Amino acid sequence: MVAAADRPLWFPGNKEAVPDYLDGSLVGDHGFDPLGLGSSPEQLSWNVHAEIFHGRLAMTGVAGILLTSLLHKGGADVPEWYEAGRVYLDRNPNVSFGALLFSTIVLSGFVEFKRLNDIRNPGSQGSGILPEDFKGVGGPQGRTVGGPYVGGRFFDPMGLCRGSPEQTLKYKWNEIRNGRLAMMAFLGFAAQYAATGKGPIDNLIDHVSDPFHTTFVYNGVSVPFISHWSQAPPPASPGRRAYQPVSQQNLQQLRLFESGPLKSREQHDSQHIH
Repeated sequence: MVAAADRPLWFPGNKEAVPDYLDGSLVGDHGFDPLGLGSSPEQLSWNVHAEIFHGRLAMTGVAGILLTSLLHKGGADVPEWYEAGRVYLDRNPNVSFGALLFSTIVLSGFVEFKRLNDIRNPGSQGSGILPEDFKGVGGPQGRTVGGPYVGGRFFDPMGLCRGSPEQTLKYKWNEIRNGRLAMMAFLGFAAQYAATGKGPIDNLIDHVSDPFHTTFVYNGVSVPFISHWSQAPPPASPGRRAYQPVSQQNLQQLRLFESGPLKSREQHDSQHIH
């Protein structure tokens, strides 16, 4: 257990804001629970499982979004993440969306049901016809760490968690930190697409090409009360004349002037001189 006084807190210098049930014994515990969502032991245990689970999903999703965006930008026949479902159904018209949704719910529901029972009764899902390695209870170490951390050769083929307890604890901290970062990144990807209709790689390229005007301020969504800035053209550079668009009427007169005889041009010039 890590003493509360020796750990970094989310609000440095304000130990009174740390609830008693966050004593530093949990991985990723910085004393943050201003709403008291983990005040009961049962709810705290559920929140721990939920955070790790969603962090793992977010890390997988963010990696997939970045990879497909890079491949798409490189010319590969890979859709962007926000078009993947539609493109798959368009390319496979014989696949029913209802059947795809039903099979996903059934398969995911089975796994989630097993996971829920294991949370309520740890170790209860470690028996049955499946091999022990697949259930995360086999291998030299087995499932000795408990909770959402599983062992065995199937879930830990490289044996990263079979070493010292200090190394295992370090990996747990790395996972929860990267999971939290990935959850925030996924939220940012979704917000970027809602504001710009583009993926993270395209948004990054647009920002690098014009870092002073391609920001969250100018997307017309993030800062609504100055959304009109996004419609205004960027200011002219110092020492340069701002570009003024030519109207259709002036353009037509210019073409007639250029195509007319030389005499009419001279008369036109003399009229302007006099």
